[in-house]
Parts: sequence; C-alpha cells; structure tokens
Amino acid sequence: QVQLVESGGGLVQPGGSLRLSCAASGIVFKIYAMGWYRQGPGKQRELVATITSGGSTNYADSVKGRSTISRDNAKNTVYLQMNSLKPEDTAVYYCNAGRTNALGRRTDYWGQGTQVTVSA
Repeated sequence: QVQLVESGGGLVQPGGSLRLSCAASGIVFKIYAMGWYRQGPGKQRELVATITSGGSTNYADSVKGRSTISRDNAKNTVYLQMNSLKPEDTAVYYCNAGRTNALGRRTDYWGQGTQVTVSA
C-alpha cells in the first residue's frame, strides 16, 4: 500500500518560512520523481516544484528563488523549504510521486495534502 504523508503546514505570517515534508512508503522511493503541487481557494491545482530521481529540480516561476525542493532517499522523504512567504502562497500543498516506466506508462501517487496559510 502506497502512502505519502505530508507534514509541516500551518499558519505563518507574510515573510515567514515553512518546511514541508512528505514521507513515502510502499514505493521504491529512489526511482520516483517527487513533486509538490498546491491548490489555492477557488483555483486549480498547480505545480510548485519537482525533483527527479537524479536530483534535478524545477520550480514554478511564482516560487523560484524563494523555495527549495530536496530529497533524502535514505529517509524516503521529500522536502519543500519555502521562504519569504506571501498571502498568495496560501493553499493546500500536495506531495506527488510519479514515474513513467519503460513502456511509457505513467504512475502517480498523491498525498492527502497539508494546509499552508499565510496571513498576518
């Protein structure tokens, strides 16, 4: 059974920082690309950041320079460090594990999400 369990969300003031964690189980973590997505109130889910199995990273323009995604394969955990948080960062943040096999078949797993609220 695959589980992705996010933690680290909460209420933070504008300009503050948070570190989100996502602990994975039931998958061979090191072969999966991992990502963070978010869904704000009344908005569609959007990509925040991804990290490949090889450690290459990609960020949405809206968080570039303010966020860092990293992974610890020994702990089966992916992190998202977010700094200089803005009210528009308020959203439910979801962890994703994705992989495309040799036949081109895509598999995705999602966590339940963790709420991040940026407000004074």
